[in-house]
Amino acid sequence: MGDDAMDRAAARNDAVVNAGKESQPGVSHADRIDDDGGRPAKWRIVGPGLVVAATGVGAADMVATLVAGSRYGYGLFWAVIVGVVLKIILVEGAGRYTLATGKTIFEGWRSLGKWTTWYFGPYIMIWGFVYGATAMSSAALPLAAVFPFLPLWAWAILMGLAGFAMVWWGKYATFEKITAVLVGMMFVTVVGLAVIAAPNIPEMLAGLIPMIPSTDGGIFYTLALAGGVGGTITLAAYGYWLREKGWYTPKWMKVMRIDNSMAYVMTGIFVIAMLIVGAEVVRSAGVSLSASDEGLLDLYGVLKAEYGDVVGTGFLVGFWAASFSSIIGVWNGVSLMFADFWGNMRGKESGHPDTRVGGKYFRFYILWLTFPPMVLFALGQPIGLILLYGALGSLFMPFLALTLLGLLNGRRIPKAWANKLHSNIALGICALLFIVLGLRQFWTSLSPLFGG
Repeated sequence: MGDDAMDRAAARNDAVVNAGKESQPGVSHADRIDDDGGRPAKWRIVGPGLVVAATGVGAADMVATLVAGSRYGYGLFWAVIVGVVLKIILVEGAGRYTLATGKTIFEGWRSLGKWTTWYFGPYIMIWGFVYGATAMSSAALPLAAVFPFLPLWAWAILMGLAGFAMVWWGKYATFEKITAVLVGMMFVTVVGLAVIAAPNIPEMLAGLIPMIPSTDGGIFYTLALAGGVGGTITLAAYGYWLREKGWYTPKWMKVMRIDNSMAYVMTGIFVIAMLIVGAEVVRSAGVSLSASDEGLLDLYGVLKAEYGDVVGTGFLVGFWAASFSSIIGVWNGVSLMFADFWGNMRGKESGHPDTRVGGKYFRFYILWLTFPPMVLFALGQPIGLILLYGALGSLFMPFLALTLLGLLNGRRIPKAWANKLHSNIALGICALLFIVLGLRQFWTSLSPLFGG
């Protein structure tokens, strides 16, 4: 056996010996030895931050940014930057809580009261059912456009099965590597397209000056763009991915912050590239994009006419990579969140094998995300379920921001890692923004019940 193999074996033995160390009197979470046997923490480009950022940016974010560019040029460039900063703040808070306390985000929510469980339980079940169908359809759209010999619903089922297989049988390390490849595809195709489109640098710089469009709904469109750059339930999954990576204790705090910041900077570049395409290509073509995922197919038609088949098809590759990365990210990360939730409800501690990757609760939710939603391809959109999905979903980002304020202050976190004044102000701004957006979306979701 080589020296490296012996070191890894020793590290695993240390991890086993220390696995229960926190339960011993007088031993704090910070004194725990990680799976690496106590080696210095080192940052790597591919990590949980890249996973959470890639998972959060899907077709809906791409369409919203394209539409912003086509309507307002670079006027909302500043809002995109704000959106990236807000996500760095939120995800850093979720990661800091996990590393500082050794607890999962769901354990933290439970400490705030039973109301968190009463919200999160129904939400994660309804969200998973509707999102499963939405994600599969989104990833199928570019394939159906390039390979029309199969209908959209058939491609959607194939995408769901592919994501299911990768997550069901894959380990976290494999999942992370696949995500990195998809991010590379997204980045090269979309950023390359922005370079071809030749951005107007002076106008981009002018777009850093905050402005709100005077058109109807301009203020809410601006807030939605700032709040929607990669903003989903997967933000809260970051702590679970830290654990799967083997980052457990406060010694990883600096690495976690670098990991999170660099990942969202990369996300910001990707989103800015979409804004450039909207401003330079869609706007000049005078095309009105669909507000749904089909808007990306509208762009495919514009690119094909303007630059030819190679560029148009290249964009569809990036579209597919963004959508499929969301499938495997949600199938992995939200399944871990559900497994932790259900394990706690069954009296099992967070980290129990049933709640980890490959555990029975984890696998149940993968099945829930994949197969029941396929029924929606035949039924269309059941109105009552869609309304409930929208209403509960509108509350999640305010829920995350407000609960993080509670978890990162006071007795629930060691004083050394609690929020400082500037952290509370930043997180408070996040909470205010998401409350405004959430209330508007909540009303929009339920207004059909009142004839709206």
